[in-house]
Amino acid sequence: MVIKKERLLIVVTLIAISLFFLFQRRFLPGVSSRLSPYKSFELVGNVVGLVKNAYIEEVSPEKTMKGALKGLTDSLDILSSYLDRENVAKYSQLKNANLNDIGIVLSKRYGGFPVVMGVIENSPAEEKGIKIGDTISALDDKSTLLMSLVGAKLYLKDKEKKPLKLKVLRGNKTQEVSVERKLLFEKPYSFSKVEGTSGIIKIHHLYPPCVGMIKKEILPSLKSSRKALILDLRNCHEGDMDEASKLTNLFLKANKIGYFEKKGSIQEILSSPEDAPLEKLPLSIWINQATIGPAEAVAAVLQEMRQAKIIGAPTFGLTAKQELFSLEDGSALLLTTGIFHLNSGKKLWEKGVEPEVEIEVKDQSFKAYLGKTLDILHHM
Repeated sequence: MVIKKERLLIVVTLIAISLFFLFQRRFLPGVSSRLSPYKSFELVGNVVGLVKNAYIEEVSPEKTMKGALKGLTDSLDILSSYLDRENVAKYSQLKNANLNDIGIVLSKRYGGFPVVMGVIENSPAEEKGIKIGDTISALDDKSTLLMSLVGAKLYLKDKEKKPLKLKVLRGNKTQEVSVERKLLFEKPYSFSKVEGTSGIIKIHHLYPPCVGMIKKEILPSLKSSRKALILDLRNCHEGDMDEASKLTNLFLKANKIGYFEKKGSIQEILSSPEDAPLEKLPLSIWINQATIGPAEAVAAVLQEMRQAKIIGAPTFGLTAKQELFSLEDGSALLLTTGIFHLNSGKKLWEKGVEPEVEIEVKDQSFKAYLGKTLDILHHM
């Protein structure tokens, strides 16, 4: 039995090494190794020998396999992650937008605790006093230190409306807070009328049928308007790029709005080729730190190609193409396989969107954004 487990441990290690070189060659943009293949194998071989001969307990091959995959994948970049079977199921349900949530947007670097960078208005988290900048050290008494960003985000969601216990670090104080989960949005967008504008379209998430619903329900009333429209992308951190291209296409017609650069400098072109019904409507866009991914790309493209006025806090630059690679045991690897660039060639990854009019992170209220916007429109 011991011999079997030792063999399995060696197999696990070899698989992990093989996966590393496979990812390095085929999938991950801009990754290079400082060690030669021979030195890398030698180093890992030494580590395996030490674990096998010196570690106090007999090592579980299954646990070692998961640890190797998780450590390898989670350390690649902020968005890549190893997902167990439970999280794979949750990830596949994201587009349905039917999972209950508490209403926070997290940021997390490898080896650190997740930090709140966005709190959704009127959410259970806001009602419980969770604030931007809070550190979440545990979820249901499970440490978040070794969770990936994706894993932590998925842990917030559940089919049931059961409460979630958070351990919150704020300054020198630690508190435990129980927050109810609920369905945050009935629709992927909302629309409100504001005097002096054509109104505010707030995008909650960019999954279908978001743009289709906007075209059907809001577009007819906007076509005859001449006043500035506000596109609110604050805290919009989920969606897909196809829907982002469709949203961009409401305001801009172009055969190329940007591209993903993949391994080997291969470009995957994104376009908005249909007639743009709101092309001549003045446009202001609200963003904050929690404007991530497809929504961040929309803001960047419309700023560059449509000269939309951007108001808010700078974004972090987390727009990338990701693909899910299923494994035989039902788990999966979520890998970054492309980095988004604007037509100008500017890389959005880790650069983000800079607003023309900046609002302090500590004041992300609707009132602050609207006041700045109306002041700009008044002087235009």
